[in-house]
Amino acid sequence: MATSTPVRHAWRALLGLLVITAVLFGINALGVYIFKDANGNGQSSWSPELALDLQGGTQIILEAKTADGVAPTQEQMNQAVTIIRQRVDASGVGEADVTTEGGTNIVVQIPGEADEATRNRIESAAQLQLRAVLFTGSPATSFVGDDGNETPYPTPDPSLPSTPTAAPTNGSDPSWITPALQAEFLAYDCANPDNDPANAPADEPLITCDPDGAVKYILGPVELDGSSISDATFGLEQQTNRWAVNLVFDSEGTQIFGEISQRLYGATAPLNQFAFVLDGYVLSAPSMNGVILDGKPSITGSFTQETSKTLADQLKYGALPLSFEVVSSNTISATLGSQQLQIGLIAGLIGLVLVALYSLIVYRALGFVIIASLIVMGVLTYITLCILAWRMGFRLSLAGVAGVIVSIGFTADSFIIYFERIRDELRDGKSITASVEDGWSRAKRTIYISKSINILAAVVLYILADATVKGFAFTLGLTTVIDVLIFILFTHPVLQLLARTKFFGSGHPLSGLDPESLGAVYRGRAQFRAPVTDKATTSAGRRAAKSRGEAERRQTIAERKQAELNAAKASDNGKKADD
Repeated sequence: MATSTPVRHAWRALLGLLVITAVLFGINALGVYIFKDANGNGQSSWSPELALDLQGGTQIILEAKTADGVAPTQEQMNQAVTIIRQRVDASGVGEADVTTEGGTNIVVQIPGEADEATRNRIESAAQLQLRAVLFTGSPATSFVGDDGNETPYPTPDPSLPSTPTAAPTNGSDPSWITPALQAEFLAYDCANPDNDPANAPADEPLITCDPDGAVKYILGPVELDGSSISDATFGLEQQTNRWAVNLVFDSEGTQIFGEISQRLYGATAPLNQFAFVLDGYVLSAPSMNGVILDGKPSITGSFTQETSKTLADQLKYGALPLSFEVVSSNTISATLGSQQLQIGLIAGLIGLVLVALYSLIVYRALGFVIIASLIVMGVLTYITLCILAWRMGFRLSLAGVAGVIVSIGFTADSFIIYFERIRDELRDGKSITASVEDGWSRAKRTIYISKSINILAAVVLYILADATVKGFAFTLGLTTVIDVLIFILFTHPVLQLLARTKFFGSGHPLSGLDPESLGAVYRGRAQFRAPVTDKATTSAGRRAAKSRGEAERRQTIAERKQAELNAAKASDNGKKADD
């Protein structure tokens, strides 16, 4: 005989769950054994990453520096904290803590050991400036003195004029280049660490180099800065197949940049060039090949995919209002430590044991279905957290552990709703297999609605709550989704198969599906078992009477009227028979 449709559906669902589990383990295995970091270690792990409160990590203290030496304002510090936090989040590090300290310091605490890329994101001021190019030259340019000796970086003559003979009319005016500035250009050594152009005045020309020290520049005053950037993305240029950072200026920046492009387009080199300057160094100095009025230029250079993404992430959030100096970088211990983690795990274990005991006492053998479902849910949650730690930088905090523990109770709710619905169907006189199917069709609507509310609450909490609570909201939402998946692909299919076994299908008293103990006296519409008068005083008779009363209370008004009508007809027929 061919296998029934419910049985086929059950095996397909279980097979689908097995495939999903295998795929998740396979994805994590790729991160452990295939994808390696710079040190040759796997990018993923077989254990979830822990957050700062459970693992400890790296602490970097940054001290704010202003050009005039005046203490920074609280508004500037708050803006800097926001930008640094966004940079850390963009690097994939979760559960980081960024706060101010003492009015001039920003303390960044990152779970685990911070890699070099993350450090660069945090420590870089990312002060983007747009300056016109006035002059370029090779760093190897040397000067031949009166004695005939070559001097690569001659000391400027202090008597040279430093004031322009004519007032410059724009940022590209060559009048900015005075004899003193030209001498400083010749004396400027790109390899000298004392030559730090990061804090150069914005309203004066700048002598600087590219990051590699291959080209020296004289640049005009700042005409735009990073605060005018509303967005920054990275990608490959179709024409050159090079990695580029694509900028989008705001309305004011678009207007100013359009005026700059009109001025530079068609000028002779190098006056037709403009430089994107990051922390005082020229990232790129392209020539203006057209008038750009839409405010969407691109920065090109010797970018890789990684470096272009890093720069785009930094510039997307605007330039820091201050420059910062790294005061210290240390490893810190866990603020809560392993003891609190052990307490949390013990609490979760106690919750599991209590749920298991309750399930076995109330639902008997059906309780093992609940226990098995919780085990499957635990496995899927664990491997999912491992993958999220690799792909999204998620780290499990103590609040996240609390979210997992709370989800145990929410998961048990689903099983209780389902099992009670099945028992209701059994009380209506249906067979066990039919009760499982009808109970599923009715219980799933209630469960879907309740789980939707849980997910909605988790999403709202994640969006609006403080960073310390986000871990709770995230794990609560994640486990709720997994709960629904287990309910569909494991719990119901297992019950479909068990209902067709001899132990459960026959309603064994220990199965939890015994129709007699559940009071299944209802046999059909308006038809009930006849009362057994000779056993009314026995315990079985009392149970039957109680079950009849419960079944009668469960009747609808229409069913009661129909029962009364049938009783009246039966009475009339009896009277006619007597006549």
